[in-house]
Amino acid sequence: PLSFILTGLPGLPPSSPWAALPLGCLYLLMLLGNCTLLWMIRTDHTLHTPMYSFLSMLATADLGLSLSTLPTVLAAFGAASPSLPLGACVAQMYFIHCFSAIESGVLVAMAFDRFVAICHPLHYSSVLSSALVLRAGGLVLLRGVSVVLPVALLIRKMRFCGSRVLSHSFCLHQDMLRLVCGDVRVSSLYGLIAVILTKGLDSLTILLSYTMIIKALLSIVSPGARAKAFSTCISHLSAVLIFYIPLIGFSTPHRFGKHLHPLTQTLLADAYLLVPPVLNPLVYSWKTQQIRKRILLLLC
Repeated sequence: PLSFILTGLPGLPPSSPWAALPLGCLYLLMLLGNCTLLWMIRTDHTLHTPMYSFLSMLATADLGLSLSTLPTVLAAFGAASPSLPLGACVAQMYFIHCFSAIESGVLVAMAFDRFVAICHPLHYSSVLSSALVLRAGGLVLLRGVSVVLPVALLIRKMRFCGSRVLSHSFCLHQDMLRLVCGDVRVSSLYGLIAVILTKGLDSLTILLSYTMIIKALLSIVSPGARAKAFSTCISHLSAVLIFYIPLIGFSTPHRFGKHLHPLTQTLLADAYLLVPPVLNPLVYSWKTQQIRKRILLLLC
Protein backbone atom coordinates (compact mmCIF):
# COMPACT_ATOMS: atom_id res chain seq x y z
CA PRO A 1 0.00 0.00 0.00
CA LEU A 2 1.09 3.56 -0.76
CA SER A 3 2.83 5.23 2.17
CA PHE A 4 5.06 8.24 2.80
CA ILE A 5 8.30 8.40 4.75
CA LEU A 6 8.55 11.13 7.38
CA THR A 7 11.79 12.97 8.11
CA GLY A 8 13.08 14.82 11.16
CA LEU A 9 15.77 17.49 11.01
CA PRO A 10 18.12 17.23 7.99
CA GLY A 11 21.60 16.20 9.04
CA LEU A 12 20.48 14.27 12.11
CA PRO A 13 20.44 10.47 12.28
CA PRO A 14 17.07 8.91 11.31
CA SER A 15 16.48 7.98 14.94
CA SER A 16 17.25 10.83 17.39
CA PRO A 17 15.42 10.22 20.68
CA TRP A 18 17.36 13.06 22.34
CA ALA A 19 15.80 15.50 19.87
CA ALA A 20 12.32 14.22 20.74
CA LEU A 21 12.76 15.29 24.38
CA PRO A 22 12.59 19.10 23.86
CA LEU A 23 9.77 18.63 21.37
CA GLY A 24 7.89 16.52 23.89
CA CYS A 25 8.39 19.26 26.50
CA LEU A 26 6.99 21.85 24.08
CA TYR A 27 3.93 19.71 23.40
CA LEU A 28 3.46 19.17 27.14
CA LEU A 29 3.69 22.91 27.75
CA MET A 30 1.17 23.50 24.96
CA LEU A 31 -1.29 20.99 26.44
CA LEU A 32 -0.90 22.34 29.94
CA GLY A 33 -1.28 25.99 28.90
CA ASN A 34 -4.28 25.63 26.61
CA CYS A 35 -6.13 23.15 28.84
CA THR A 36 -5.58 25.47 31.84
CA LEU A 37 -7.00 28.39 29.85
CA LEU A 38 -10.08 26.38 28.85
CA TRP A 39 -10.61 25.17 32.41
CA MET A 40 -10.36 28.68 33.90
CA ILE A 41 -12.72 30.20 31.33
CA ARG A 42 -15.25 27.41 31.89
CA THR A 43 -15.20 27.47 35.71
CA ASP A 44 -14.88 31.23 36.38
CA HIS A 45 -18.19 33.01 35.69
CA THR A 46 -16.46 36.40 35.56
CA LEU A 47 -14.73 35.19 32.39
CA HIS A 48 -17.99 34.37 30.58
CA THR A 49 -17.70 37.34 28.22
CA PRO A 50 -17.34 37.52 24.42
CA MET A 51 -13.58 38.16 24.61
CA TYR A 52 -12.95 35.04 26.68
CA SER A 53 -15.36 33.00 24.56
CA PHE A 54 -13.21 33.83 21.53
CA LEU A 55 -10.10 33.06 23.59
CA SER A 56 -11.47 29.59 24.37
CA MET A 57 -12.03 29.07 20.63
CA LEU A 58 -8.42 30.08 20.01
CA ALA A 59 -7.17 27.63 22.64
CA THR A 60 -9.30 24.85 21.12
CA ALA A 61 -7.89 25.56 17.64
CA ASP A 62 -4.35 25.53 19.06
CA LEU A 63 -5.01 22.17 20.71
CA GLY A 64 -6.38 20.70 17.49
CA LEU A 65 -3.45 22.03 15.45
CA SER A 66 -0.86 20.62 17.84
CA LEU A 67 -2.54 17.26 18.39
CA SER A 68 -2.74 16.81 14.61
CA THR A 69 1.06 16.79 14.39
CA LEU A 70 2.01 15.31 17.79
CA PRO A 71 2.08 11.57 16.86
CA THR A 72 4.11 11.89 13.67
CA VAL A 73 6.54 14.52 14.99
CA LEU A 74 7.52 12.38 17.98
CA ALA A 75 7.61 9.26 15.78
CA ALA A 76 9.93 10.96 13.25
CA PHE A 77 12.48 11.71 15.97
CA GLY A 78 12.01 8.54 17.96
CA ALA A 79 12.03 5.94 15.18
CA ALA A 80 14.09 5.29 12.08
CA SER A 81 12.27 6.64 8.99
CA PRO A 82 8.65 6.07 10.09
CA SER A 83 6.04 5.80 7.34
CA LEU A 84 2.46 6.98 7.08
CA PRO A 85 -0.22 5.50 4.77
CA LEU A 86 -1.76 7.75 2.13
CA GLY A 87 -5.16 7.97 3.84
CA ALA A 88 -3.64 8.90 7.20
CA CYS A 89 -1.33 11.44 5.54
CA VAL A 90 -4.22 13.13 3.70
CA ALA A 91 -6.26 13.19 6.92
CA GLN A 92 -3.40 14.79 8.84
CA MET A 93 -2.85 17.33 6.08
CA TYR A 94 -6.56 18.20 6.16
CA PHE A 95 -6.70 18.72 9.92
CA ILE A 96 -3.50 20.81 9.96
CA HIS A 97 -4.75 23.21 7.30
CA CYS A 98 -8.30 23.15 8.70
CA PHE A 99 -7.30 24.11 12.25
CA SER A 100 -4.91 26.72 10.86
CA ALA A 101 -7.77 28.32 8.91
CA ILE A 102 -10.01 28.15 12.00
CA GLU A 103 -7.37 29.87 14.14
CA SER A 104 -7.02 32.62 11.55
CA GLY A 105 -10.80 33.14 11.58
CA VAL A 106 -10.88 33.27 15.39
CA LEU A 107 -8.23 36.02 15.33
CA VAL A 108 -10.52 38.02 13.03
CA ALA A 109 -13.42 37.56 15.47
CA MET A 110 -11.19 38.72 18.32
CA ALA A 111 -10.17 41.79 16.29
CA PHE A 112 -13.88 42.61 15.82
CA ASP A 113 -14.35 42.21 19.58
CA ARG A 114 -11.57 44.75 20.27
CA PHE A 115 -12.98 47.10 17.61
CA VAL A 116 -16.45 47.15 19.20
CA ALA A 117 -15.02 47.44 22.74
CA ILE A 118 -12.92 50.52 21.86
CA CYS A 119 -14.89 52.23 19.10
CA HIS A 120 -18.41 51.52 20.39
CA PRO A 121 -18.06 50.72 24.12
CA LEU A 122 -21.64 51.68 25.00
CA HIS A 123 -23.03 49.14 22.51
CA TYR A 124 -20.60 46.34 23.36
CA SER A 125 -23.07 44.13 25.24
CA SER A 126 -25.87 44.59 22.71
CA VAL A 127 -23.69 44.03 19.63
CA LEU A 128 -21.63 41.09 20.90
CA SER A 129 -24.45 39.02 22.32
CA SER A 130 -24.08 35.34 23.18
CA ALA A 131 -26.03 34.40 20.04
CA LEU A 132 -23.70 36.45 17.82
CA VAL A 133 -20.60 34.92 19.42
CA LEU A 134 -22.03 31.43 18.87
CA ARG A 135 -22.89 32.18 15.23
CA ALA A 136 -19.42 33.66 14.64
CA GLY A 137 -17.79 30.53 16.04
CA GLY A 138 -20.00 28.35 13.85
CA LEU A 139 -19.16 30.36 10.72
CA VAL A 140 -15.43 30.20 11.45
CA LEU A 141 -15.66 26.43 11.91
CA LEU A 142 -17.77 25.95 8.76
CA ARG A 143 -15.41 28.06 6.66
CA GLY A 144 -12.33 26.16 7.83
CA VAL A 145 -13.93 22.77 7.21
CA SER A 146 -15.40 23.59 3.78
CA VAL A 147 -12.53 25.60 2.25
CA VAL A 148 -9.88 22.98 3.02
CA LEU A 149 -11.99 19.92 2.10
CA PRO A 150 -11.47 20.21 -1.71
CA VAL A 151 -7.70 20.30 -1.12
CA ALA A 152 -7.84 16.86 0.52
CA LEU A 153 -10.25 15.45 -2.10
CA LEU A 154 -8.08 16.62 -5.01
CA ILE A 155 -4.83 15.22 -3.68
CA ARG A 156 -6.49 11.95 -2.62
CA LYS A 157 -7.18 11.14 -6.29
CA MET A 158 -3.66 11.87 -7.56
CA ARG A 159 -0.97 9.32 -8.44
CA PHE A 160 2.35 9.32 -6.64
CA CYS A 161 5.54 7.85 -8.02
CA GLY A 162 9.28 7.94 -7.47
CA SER A 163 10.45 9.20 -4.12
CA ARG A 164 7.89 9.13 -1.30
CA VAL A 165 10.06 10.93 1.26
CA LEU A 166 8.41 14.02 2.73
CA SER A 167 10.39 17.07 3.77
CA HIS A 168 8.83 17.28 7.23
CA SER A 169 7.68 15.10 10.10
CA PHE A 170 4.04 15.73 9.12
CA CYS A 171 2.02 15.96 5.90
CA LEU A 172 1.49 19.34 4.23
CA HIS A 173 -0.24 20.13 0.94
CA GLN A 174 2.68 21.63 -0.96
CA ASP A 175 5.04 18.95 0.30
CA MET A 176 2.75 16.17 -0.96
CA LEU A 177 2.23 17.90 -4.32
CA ARG A 178 5.97 17.72 -4.86
CA LEU A 179 5.71 13.91 -5.09
CA VAL A 180 2.77 13.75 -7.52
CA CYS A 181 3.16 12.32 -11.02
CA GLY A 182 1.41 14.46 -13.61
CA ASP A 183 -0.27 17.86 -13.70
CA VAL A 184 -0.74 19.50 -10.29
CA ARG A 185 -1.79 22.95 -11.48
CA VAL A 186 -5.45 22.63 -10.43
CA SER A 187 -4.62 21.43 -6.92
CA SER A 188 -1.82 23.96 -6.50
CA LEU A 189 -4.01 26.82 -7.75
CA TYR A 190 -6.89 25.89 -5.46
CA GLY A 191 -4.48 25.62 -2.53
CA LEU A 192 -3.30 29.15 -3.24
CA ILE A 193 -6.91 30.37 -3.56
CA ALA A 194 -7.79 28.71 -0.25
CA VAL A 195 -4.90 30.53 1.46
CA ILE A 196 -6.02 33.85 -0.05
CA LEU A 197 -9.67 33.28 0.97
CA THR A 198 -8.68 32.49 4.56
CA LYS A 199 -5.40 33.94 5.79
CA GLY A 200 -5.18 36.60 3.08
CA LEU A 201 -8.63 38.10 3.70
CA ASP A 202 -8.28 37.60 7.45
CA SER A 203 -5.02 39.54 7.65
CA LEU A 204 -6.53 42.44 5.65
CA THR A 205 -9.61 42.45 7.91
CA ILE A 206 -7.46 42.54 11.05
CA LEU A 207 -5.38 45.37 9.55
CA LEU A 208 -8.55 47.34 8.76
CA SER A 209 -9.89 46.77 12.28
CA TYR A 210 -6.73 48.10 13.89
CA THR A 211 -6.64 51.06 11.53
CA MET A 212 -10.08 52.06 12.80
CA ILE A 213 -9.06 51.28 16.41
CA ILE A 214 -5.99 53.53 16.15
CA LYS A 215 -8.13 56.26 14.62
CA ALA A 216 -10.54 56.02 17.56
CA LEU A 217 -7.67 56.01 20.08
CA LEU A 218 -6.18 59.17 18.60
CA SER A 219 -9.46 60.98 19.27
CA ILE A 220 -9.13 60.28 23.01
CA VAL A 221 -7.76 63.39 24.70
CA SER A 222 -6.39 61.83 27.89
CA PRO A 223 -3.06 59.99 27.33
CA GLY A 224 -3.80 57.74 30.31
CA ALA A 225 -7.18 56.67 28.94
CA ARG A 226 -5.61 56.15 25.51
CA ALA A 227 -2.88 53.91 26.93
CA LYS A 228 -5.39 51.96 29.02
CA ALA A 229 -7.62 51.35 26.00
CA PHE A 230 -4.72 50.24 23.83
CA SER A 231 -3.40 47.90 26.53
CA THR A 232 -6.51 45.75 26.06
CA CYS A 233 -5.33 45.04 22.49
CA ILE A 234 -1.77 43.97 23.33
CA SER A 235 -2.63 40.31 23.93
CA HIS A 236 -4.55 40.03 20.67
CA LEU A 237 -1.86 41.87 18.69
CA SER A 238 0.73 39.50 20.13
CA ALA A 239 -1.38 36.49 19.10
CA VAL A 240 -1.75 37.90 15.57
CA LEU A 241 2.02 38.42 15.21
CA ILE A 242 2.77 35.00 16.73
CA PHE A 243 0.48 33.37 14.15
CA TYR A 244 1.18 35.35 10.97
CA ILE A 245 4.95 35.89 11.20
CA PRO A 246 5.78 32.13 11.24
CA LEU A 247 3.07 31.58 8.60
CA ILE A 248 4.60 34.12 6.22
CA GLY A 249 8.10 32.87 6.97
CA PHE A 250 7.05 29.32 6.13
CA SER A 251 4.61 29.81 3.21
CA THR A 252 6.67 32.21 1.10
CA PRO A 253 9.86 30.09 0.84
CA HIS A 254 7.82 26.89 0.58
CA ARG A 255 6.07 28.18 -2.55
CA PHE A 256 8.72 30.40 -4.10
CA GLY A 257 12.07 29.65 -2.41
CA LYS A 258 12.76 26.23 -3.87
CA HIS A 259 16.52 26.57 -3.38
CA LEU A 260 16.44 27.16 0.38
CA HIS A 261 18.42 24.80 2.57
CA PRO A 262 16.19 21.88 3.74
CA LEU A 263 17.01 22.62 7.39
CA THR A 264 15.63 26.17 7.00
CA GLN A 265 12.35 24.92 5.54
CA THR A 266 12.01 22.32 8.30
CA LEU A 267 12.61 24.83 11.09
CA LEU A 268 10.15 27.31 9.54
CA ALA A 269 7.48 24.59 9.29
CA ASP A 270 8.04 23.53 12.90
CA ALA A 271 7.84 27.15 14.07
CA TYR A 272 4.61 27.66 12.09
CA LEU A 273 2.90 24.73 13.81
CA LEU A 274 4.50 24.81 17.28
CA VAL A 275 5.11 28.46 18.19
CA PRO A 276 1.49 29.81 18.26
CA PRO A 277 -0.01 26.98 20.40
CA VAL A 278 2.86 27.25 22.89
CA LEU A 279 3.08 31.05 23.18
CA ASN A 280 -0.60 32.07 23.01
CA PRO A 281 -1.50 30.76 26.51
CA LEU A 282 1.65 32.36 27.95
CA VAL A 283 0.89 35.74 26.36
CA TYR A 284 -2.74 35.79 27.51
CA SER A 285 -1.82 34.55 30.98
CA TRP A 286 0.73 37.35 31.38
CA LYS A 287 -1.07 40.23 29.67
CA THR A 288 -4.67 39.58 30.78
CA GLN A 289 -5.23 40.73 34.35
CA GLN A 290 -8.17 38.43 35.17
CA ILE A 291 -6.34 35.30 34.01
CA ARG A 292 -3.10 36.35 35.72
CA LYS A 293 -4.93 36.85 39.02
CA ARG A 294 -6.62 33.48 38.72
CA ILE A 295 -3.31 31.74 38.06
CA LEU A 296 -1.68 33.46 41.05
CA LEU A 297 -4.57 32.35 43.25
CA LEU A 298 -4.15 28.77 42.05
CA LEU A 299 -0.40 28.87 42.72
CA CYS A 300 -0.89 30.30 46.18
